[in-house]
Amino acid sequence: MTARLLVAGVGNIFLADDAFGPEVIRALDRRPLPPEVRVRDFGIRGMDLAYELLGGYDTAVLVDAAVRGHRPGTLSLIEPELPDRSTGGAPPEAHGMDPAKVLTLATHLGDEPLPRVLVLACEPEVRPRGDEDIAPGVSATVREAVEQAVAALHTMVPVLLADPAATPPLTPAAMPR
Repeated sequence: MTARLLVAGVGNIFLADDAFGPEVIRALDRRPLPPEVRVRDFGIRGMDLAYELLGGYDTAVLVDAAVRGHRPGTLSLIEPELPDRSTGGAPPEAHGMDPAKVLTLATHLGDEPLPRVLVLACEPEVRPRGDEDIAPGVSATVREAVEQAVAALHTMVPVLLADPAATPPLTPAAMPR
């Protein structure tokens, strides 16, 4: 049986390199993933993503820009700790696209556990300054990383479809023989 897999692009197309996730999803139009994989650009629609995460997937791969202190354009695979429904605290945010808040919201919306969540992250080079409202277009460095991310997804997805608990490689060279 093939696992159910979601690949979700997240980010704001008007905030420079934050558009990494949507750009990767757009690039997948030219190099599609297998038809059994749900590929969708969520942009900044956190509520939509929260509900989609409740759709019975085994694994969800969020594609996003993330500041991690690496060289710009560096790809990382992160497996965040999922929120615990029993934990108190502030109510989850229903709007916006902070992935951690979206996961908290999804946890509170559904009765079933969330799927395994992986984040394919790219270190941004250009981020808008506080006084900028719009900074469209990704940097050349992140544009190159978009193609690397598409290749990484083509490497990761078959592994995750075969075994949702596997640790997928980011590059074909890292594939087990």
